[in-house]
Amino acid sequence: MKKLLFIALLMFPLISFAQEKLEKLVKERQSLHQRWKAAESQKSGIFGNRTKKDMIETNDWMERIILKDNQIMDELEMLKNIETTEIKYEKDDYKFIAQKQEQDIGKLKRALLEKDEEIKAIKNSKRTYEWTTLIFFICTGVLGYLFYKLKSKS
Repeated sequence: MKKLLFIALLMFPLISFAQEKLEKLVKERQSLHQRWKAAESQKSGIFGNRTKKDMIETNDWMERIILKDNQIMDELEMLKNIETTEIKYEKDDYKFIAQKQEQDIGKLKRALLEKDEEIKAIKNSKRTYEWTTLIFFICTGVLGYLFYKLKSKS
C-alpha cells in the first residue's frame, strides 16, 4: 500500500505537468488552425482568385498543424503509458493484498480446525469423567447395598 501511495505521489506531478503541456499544445493547435483559416480565405490573385503563393502558405500552415497534431498524439501516448503503468502497479498491489488475505484466511481456518479438535478432545475427556463418575456411583451403591445385606444378616 505504501508502494502504491509512493508511486501515486511520484506520478501526480508528471500527470499534472503532462496535462498542462497537453492543454498548451491544444491551444497552440487552435491558434494554428485560425491562422490556416485566415490563409485559406486569402485571395491575392487577379479577379479574387488564389495564387500559387497563397496555396503554398496554406500548405505551410497545414504542415504546422500536422506537426502540432503529432506532438499532441505523442503527449497523449505518454499519458496513456503513465496511466497504464499506474494501473499495473495498482493491480500488483491489489494482487499482493488478495494473496495476503488468502494466506490469513488459510491461517484462520487452520486455527479454527485446531480449536475444534481441542473442543472435541475436551468433550471426550468430559464424557470419560462422566462415565467414570457414573460407574463409581453405581459401584458405591452396589457395595453399599451388599454391605447393608451383610450387616442385616448378622
